[in-house]
Amino acid sequence: MGPVESSLLSAIKEQGCIHLSLIDPEKFTGRLSRSLEDLQSWGTAAIMVGGSTVRSVDQLDGTVKKIKELTNLPVILFPNGPAGVSRFADAIFFMSLLNSSTPRFLIRAQAKGAPSVKRFKLEPIPLGYLVVGDSKTAVSAVGRANRIPYSKPELAAAYALAAQYLGMRFVYLEAGSGAEHPVEASMVHRVSSDLDIPIIVGGGIRTPDQARALAKAGASAIVTGTLLEQQGPGPVKNIVSAMRRA
Repeated sequence: MGPVESSLLSAIKEQGCIHLSLIDPEKFTGRLSRSLEDLQSWGTAAIMVGGSTVRSVDQLDGTVKKIKELTNLPVILFPNGPAGVSRFADAIFFMSLLNSSTPRFLIRAQAKGAPSVKRFKLEPIPLGYLVVGDSKTAVSAVGRANRIPYSKPELAAAYALAAQYLGMRFVYLEAGSGAEHPVEASMVHRVSSDLDIPIIVGGGIRTPDQARALAKAGASAIVTGTLLEQQGPGPVKNIVSAMRRA
């Protein structure tokens, strides 16, 4: 276990549920750049960088370097494949899309990108990634995911438990960027009841009430991305405050 993962686990132990910001290099603007210092002061634990359609390594590298210039927060890559690996980041969620219908996102892309992770001395954080819900989002289309409906939380729990038994140290329940409905608290509660590893929840989280409910249900980390892109840091501050109260 490396220093970034250790810092995340320490923050989860101290706070119960932490906040992670997700920045898509294709949508990184001057306004987002100005928001970074605010995120750090409010208690965001780390900045994730990635997106379902990222193709330009130069754009990715530039985004990571700019974030590191403006904050002291760890930068964790959230890759869509080998093109999502930057030598300038601190760590990478080394993940498998467990309910993908294609070997590419189960293991092939990981095998292709692993030498770069080693060469760049990035800290790999093993993660089981699950796309859930009924929304047709970019990640479900690109990843060819057999989405797990909210009506079947026991199926999500089974996948998540398999991830834990395979040695993955985090599970991510993903509704998808801009999803109409975020992950339901009942699914988070069922999954968290079966696991001994942290659960990250993201996609479609727009309000403090939604964040509070997910934190109470057992989420260890909540990710917001589209909200920051569209509305700036204000709503994110309210979500972080609600998580702290929960």
